[in-house]
Amino acid sequence: MLKNFTKAAAASVVFAALSTSAFAADMTLKFQSSDPSGNPNFILQQGWAELVKEKTNGKVAIELLPVKSIVAHTETQDAIAGGILDGHITDTSYFSGKDPAFGLIANPVGAWSAPQEMFDFMNKGGGKELMNELMNPYGLQFIGATTPGLEAFVSKKPLNGVDDLKGLKMRAPEGLVQQVFAAAGASPVNLPGSEVFTSLDKGVIEAADYSVFSTNASQGLHDVASNPVYPGFHSMPLVEVSMNKAKWDSLDAETQTAITEAVNEFALSQVAALAAKDKEAVEAAKAGGKVTVTDWPAEERAKFRKIAASQWVKVAERSKNAQRVYDVLTSYLEENGLIK
Repeated sequence: MLKNFTKAAAASVVFAALSTSAFAADMTLKFQSSDPSGNPNFILQQGWAELVKEKTNGKVAIELLPVKSIVAHTETQDAIAGGILDGHITDTSYFSGKDPAFGLIANPVGAWSAPQEMFDFMNKGGGKELMNELMNPYGLQFIGATTPGLEAFVSKKPLNGVDDLKGLKMRAPEGLVQQVFAAAGASPVNLPGSEVFTSLDKGVIEAADYSVFSTNASQGLHDVASNPVYPGFHSMPLVEVSMNKAKWDSLDAETQTAITEAVNEFALSQVAALAAKDKEAVEAAKAGGKVTVTDWPAEERAKFRKIAASQWVKVAERSKNAQRVYDVLTSYLEENGLIK
């Protein structure tokens, strides 16, 4: 079913590219991505740009630029507000220096066990409205969210649940991720990505928060850490599609709806395409007989989420907006039985 969906999504992108080639756009919007040209995410984002043109019958064209084409990845928000860019596709956490609220909503570590859970929150649980509460004062309009998916977790030793994290020497990025793992009893340390393989191989660390399963596999991490947890239980970034609010407001309702639909369709196709790569990598790993893939049960994921929530509250104390994110997020999780 997933392969069929992925093929259908790819076909729709090809169709969009062919069907829109004859259109001359009435408006061209310059968007910058936080991904480099050639990156799988950027290639999928180019499909979104074509889909926008098709859905708006050629009225709107997206000129999609790779990271750093105009400004640094942390500067796109200001560039959009100032009219240098019209929009961006980027990880919201890059703007946590402006307000910790951006970091909390971008990756509330442990909150989501699947992309659809985050999509439901954004589209039906108040997340979209919350994003615009945060972004409108900066001159941006949030259109929709996507994500590369839930990261896997690499480990040398079997990890069957939260209790197995106690005393675990692991690599994790600074900030909320380290806070949460430390609260769970692990011993997180800072290491650049380039040192993860060597550190696992030499036993400096026993586990690592690094990337999605297929990336971990392609870089040989499972050769030195053969007990990955998949799907992961911790990190899944929110990648926002946003644009200049004044330009958004100038669009008619039909065009706004078309662009929004294009974002939502793109999000599903991106998740499906990248999940398919992960699935292939998981099947290959299992078939090889040297890797043991563990999928944590819902009860263990809930335990980790509860620990994470104890750290979210510390972020909430840092700004009024962060407290607002915390309140909306935790209320949603509680109402939907995702946290107790």
